[in-house]
Amino acid sequence: MSFAAFTSALFVREGAPGDWTHLTLPAILYANTCALLLSSFTLERARSNFGAHPYITIHASRNAITWLAVTLALGLLFVAGQYEAWRDLARQGLYLATNANSSFFYVLTGMHILHLLGGIAALVYLLGQLVGSQSTFRRSAFGNTAVYWHFMGALWLYLLLVLRTKL
Repeated sequence: MSFAAFTSALFVREGAPGDWTHLTLPAILYANTCALLLSSFTLERARSNFGAHPYITIHASRNAITWLAVTLALGLLFVAGQYEAWRDLARQGLYLATNANSSFFYVLTGMHILHLLGGIAALVYLLGQLVGSQSTFRRSAFGNTAVYWHFMGALWLYLLLVLRTKL
């Protein structure tokens, strides 16, 4: 809901007369997008190791751990890339309070990163469950994390579209 509210505010603010100037998005955002989309693929690879089998085999567990670790690395790469995008804007003299459109960029991407960090925490939890005692591993936690992670990817595509067309 917060992203819908911020998007609505962006449309209203852009239409108001004043200091609105378009900014050039940092090129790293597109590499970040690829990393996040690839992470959804790797997460599905991890999830596919369990299938419909009632028991988790050691082989399936090892494969899932590998793919989850890759997913986690790609998520962290996305966060690092976002930080680099912020640094790129700062080098251009664009900060949170410079003007309205730079403020929207920082707020929208910052909120997305906060939500993505929740997904990263869930991935770490899943890895801990798989590495530790598999008797406490819950497939539903895996499924819920996957839904959340994929939603974060779709949300990022939406935000990138909004940022590209409006900022």
